[in-house]
Amino acid sequence: MPGPTSQVERVLRRLAAALTYRDYRVLWMGAFTSSIGTWMQKVAQSWLVLTLTGSSSAFFLGLDSFLGDLPILLLTMVGGAIADRRDRRQMMLMSQYIQMGTAFALAALVFTGTIHIWHVLTLSCITGLAQAFGGPAYQSLLPLLVTKQDVPNAIALNSIQFNLARVVGPLLAGGALAAFGMVACFGLNGLSFVAVIIAIMSLRVTHIPSVSGQSLAHEMRTGFEHVRRDPSLLSVIVLAFSTSFLGLPVLTFLPLFVQDVFHAGVVQYTQMMAFSGAGAVFGALVVAWLGRFPGMGRRVLMLQLALGAILVAFAASRVLIVSEVLLLAGGALLMMVSSLNTSLAQLLAPNELRGRVIGIYMVAFRGGMPLGSLVSGYLANRLSAPTVLTINGVLLVAVACSFLLRGQGVRDV
Repeated sequence: MPGPTSQVERVLRRLAAALTYRDYRVLWMGAFTSSIGTWMQKVAQSWLVLTLTGSSSAFFLGLDSFLGDLPILLLTMVGGAIADRRDRRQMMLMSQYIQMGTAFALAALVFTGTIHIWHVLTLSCITGLAQAFGGPAYQSLLPLLVTKQDVPNAIALNSIQFNLARVVGPLLAGGALAAFGMVACFGLNGLSFVAVIIAIMSLRVTHIPSVSGQSLAHEMRTGFEHVRRDPSLLSVIVLAFSTSFLGLPVLTFLPLFVQDVFHAGVVQYTQMMAFSGAGAVFGALVVAWLGRFPGMGRRVLMLQLALGAILVAFAASRVLIVSEVLLLAGGALLMMVSSLNTSLAQLLAPNELRGRVIGIYMVAFRGGMPLGSLVSGYLANRLSAPTVLTINGVLLVAVACSFLLRGQGVRDV
């Protein structure tokens, strides 16, 4: 009979299967360092917007999120098509250089005291532009770093690094904001891109771009046609959009809940972000443990239904510890839904079309958040943030039930 030590070793090997691949491990470590810096900037930037805009903060928080992701909504499908035609590593490098530049520019503007809200909004848009081309290249490169069986584990571990950063980044941001101010958060984010740039440069994997002789527009149409003809893939993409449109605005509105509901400050905001991030890490660990399994689609729908219920409960809560526990559970559910959805999209996409399919998927998932944040921010100014989150939670439940009752699509994957 195997002892406790050997059982623990088997569990760890299963959880970290993708990290046994050298290229994946190198990229994971670089991306983790960069993600910590990114979350430090997110916290500082939200507080900066709150400081600059006062009574209009709900709208401008939503607008900042919208403009940051608008290029993703408009150009990610173009980026995905180009990722099938060009060296994906070079696309990733260019994206990192631009994002590094915007972080340092924001640090300089705050340091010199010349910062205005239009500066923040413009730099968010430029960052989104870089991500619209770097994101599809990164996502479509991941399956080349591991075997197909380990793709769900790789997706989950990628989510873990991003969400570990959601725990570490806000806590570091809280300390940096208190001790050094916003400049430190923006400057450290700029420096963090060095790690991922070095990691990308050291990859050994080679991506041989497809040479079809067709125009970019024709190849984009080919990707659309493939998605349209595959009901499972189409339903996964629709579900991804609904999840981000209705579920992710809770993170955008956290500063409002901290300030208006709990009458607290930036320290409490970073703690609540950390609760959400810790939940997301737990959710990603569960997905990493599960790997690829039958009935993934039905499981995603059940988890989304639970997520909707958690949003309604969080909107109604006025007890801080209860809200933090709900954020922990919501973060876990949101990460499990998004990780399983992404895994399904990667597994259903053929390799020669992966960049285009993932580009369409990213438009749905990443594009849903800015649209949701903009609409929810506008409604929150007229109603209230808790009321809007209650509506979003009810709609999430309705969407999940609708897919569960349908005869084809994600339910049967």
